Amino acid sequence: MKPDLARWRVRAGYPAAAAYFLLAHPRPGLLAAGAALGAFGLLWRAWAAGYLEKNRRLSTDGPYGRTRNPLYFGSLWMAAGMAVASGSTAAAILVAAYWLAFYPATMRAEERELAARYGDAFADYAARVPAFWPRWRAPEAGPQPGFRFQLYWRNREYRAALGYLLVLALLALRMLVR
Repeated sequence: MKPDLARWRVRAGYPAAAAYFLLAHPRPGLLAAGAALGAFGLLWRAWAAGYLEKNRRLSTDGPYGRTRNPLYFGSLWMAAGMAVASGSTAAAILVAAYWLAFYPATMRAEERELAARYGDAFADYAARVPAFWPRWRAPEAGPQPGFRFQLYWRNREYRAALGYLLVLALLALRMLVR
């Protein structure tokens, strides 16, 4: 990914998060629904992280056999969960705008890097597997490693779970102190 894009995604995240919490008006039912959507995204991301060996091999198995961007697919569900949990149309629009401003460009940049690194292997993979929306039918599996918890840990995916739990806790607190 281009360093500038990654840097701006993080830098823009802080004021976007502050605005999100200022705009949020969570309610119990919406908070629960948003938590469920986000949990689906977290599980999808966890599944993907357990297959990802960054800079060591092209990941094509597990969720990577269904979509080339399973981490970002999970992030979309987490963003949808945040939008719903906020109980605010303005906060939901902010979440959607942030996601659309950074994630499609990030995916394109990463795919260019993978194409440069893995050449024909990536081109073959890209021809078989959709870029974003997963195919739900499982691909035919060859002799590849399965999910490995140590990869989940090495990829620090637990931080996404902790961050999402923090968002939910702050929304619940906001709901209580209104």
